[in-house]
Amino acid sequence: MIRLRFRYTKLGKIRFIGHRDLARVWERALRRSELPVASTEGFSPRPKVHFGLALSTGFESLGEYLDVDLTEDADEASIASGPDLAAQVTPLLPEGMDVQMVQHIDRGQSLQAAVAVCSWRIEVGGVSPTVLADRVGTLMSAEVVEMVRTRKERTTEQDIRPSLQLLEVDGPVERVTWDEGSLLFAELRTAPPGLKVAELLELIAPEAVESRVCRTHQWIEGDGARQEPLSLATHPPYAGMRAS
Repeated sequence: MIRLRFRYTKLGKIRFIGHRDLARVWERALRRSELPVASTEGFSPRPKVHFGLALSTGFESLGEYLDVDLTEDADEASIASGPDLAAQVTPLLPEGMDVQMVQHIDRGQSLQAAVAVCSWRIEVGGVSPTVLADRVGTLMSAEVVEMVRTRKERTTEQDIRPSLQLLEVDGPVERVTWDEGSLLFAELRTAPPGLKVAELLELIAPEAVESRVCRTHQWIEGDGARQEPLSLATHPPYAGMRAS
C-alpha cells in the first residue's frame, strides 16, 4: 500500500479550528483531489489518514504533517508527488493551509511516535524581555525543575528539566493590545516527561495577558542526528491559490 506524507502550514484564522474540524477539512480536500485514498472497513468507513502531533487550538504552525494511505491497486508511478501534487491539493484547502511538499514514504513508525522535539516561536504579552530573560536564565541554570502534574486523577511531581532543550528571549514585541511583550524561542521534548507550551508559559510567565504561538519545526532524532519528518527545499509559488 502506498503512503503519502503531506507537509502543510496552519496560519492565520484557520488556527482557531480544532482537530476534528481539521480532519473534516482534509477529508473534503482529499475527496475533491480524486486521489485513490484507502478507507477503513465497517458501517461508517473513513479515509485512512494519520495525523502527527496534535496542535492546540489557536496555535499556528509552519510545518504540520499528515500521512495518507492509498488503495491497494493504486499505481505508484501514476501518483504525482512533490510540488505537482502540492499544487493540486493546496487550492482545495482553506486560506492559511498551504501544502508545502508531498512525498511517497515507507509505512513505518507513526508520526506521533517519531517526533521527539518541537521548536516554537512564542509571543508573550505583558512581560518585558528583561524580566522574561531573568526567569529563563534561572530555569535553564537549574539542574532539576519539579512540576506538579495530574494525570488520570493521580497527582505526581516530575522533573521537566530534561524537556527544556532551548529557551531564548528576544524582543520587545509590539501589539495593539499589549503595553509590552517579548519573543521567546523554545525547543521542547515531546517524549516523557515532555512539556507543553501552556505548561511552559504557566511556569515562567503566569501573568502573561496573551501569547501567540507558532510551531516552527518538528524533529525526528536518530543516530545522533536531527531531521524533519519531511524536508522542505523551497516554499511553493502557488500559496495564493484558493478553493471557492
